[in-house]
Amino acid sequence: MQEPPTPQRMTYVNGYATRYIEQGSPDSKTLILLHGIGASAERWARVIPTLSKYFHVIAPDIIGFGYSDKPTVEYTLDFFLDFFAGFLESLHISKASLVGSSFGGHLATEFAIKSNRKVDKLVLASPAGMMRTSTPILDAYIMAALYPTYENAFKAFKDMANDPDIVNEETVMDFVNRMRLPNAKYAFMSTLLGMRYAPKLQGRIGKIIAPTLLVWGDSDRMIPVQYAKEYNEIPDSELVVVKDCGHTPYVEKPMTFNKLVLKFLVGTSG
Repeated sequence: MQEPPTPQRMTYVNGYATRYIEQGSPDSKTLILLHGIGASAERWARVIPTLSKYFHVIAPDIIGFGYSDKPTVEYTLDFFLDFFAGFLESLHISKASLVGSSFGGHLATEFAIKSNRKVDKLVLASPAGMMRTSTPILDAYIMAALYPTYENAFKAFKDMANDPDIVNEETVMDFVNRMRLPNAKYAFMSTLLGMRYAPKLQGRIGKIIAPTLLVWGDSDRMIPVQYAKEYNEIPDSELVVVKDCGHTPYVEKPMTFNKLVLKFLVGTSG
């Protein structure tokens, strides 16, 4: 079933046009969704309608991705942290709960370390940041980003999922079209390098004071669930492993994901 379109907005962060989608009452607490590398705000389309009943949901196209600007800069973690702080400032958000997936999870983790008073609660879905070597599934995804043909992208998305039938033509073509935008490949590769040379999280994530939920697919072959144990250092953290699920539980198991997240954030199951 096609999800209803979500309202699109634009803001400017440090002079860069930044697209985001927004849903839910502005009077509700703010929940920000941070997508993975090469993705866009649309990746959250299956969970936003439910989450927005409880929260003011904001999902940006992180700088360098989606339909936000893709400047020729070094996409280091510090650059992304500066961008995200500016994004919050531009929308007058002083505190929010964060949900970060993969690369977005790495960014959310770093932000929760460095700006811990601005994070209410933290949800990390198969976060990047601990894994220092690649996997064949990640390699295939990188190949699809550099050579964005339908075949390459379709294979990469199928391999990322536990159930390949979850991958549809719209998802694949959206990725292909975005990776063909000017500077998209550069931003993707520069971000990969920025993540690789980012400061190690070990020994620092203990500074996170926000209650933290880790959600991981048991069949995640892009960032395997074995890396979840590295997050035990976060004082107030719990892990839920989703059965029969790959790298993106909010895409493959949206109802399960929403129940877990809402139980954690507001004490309800949606």
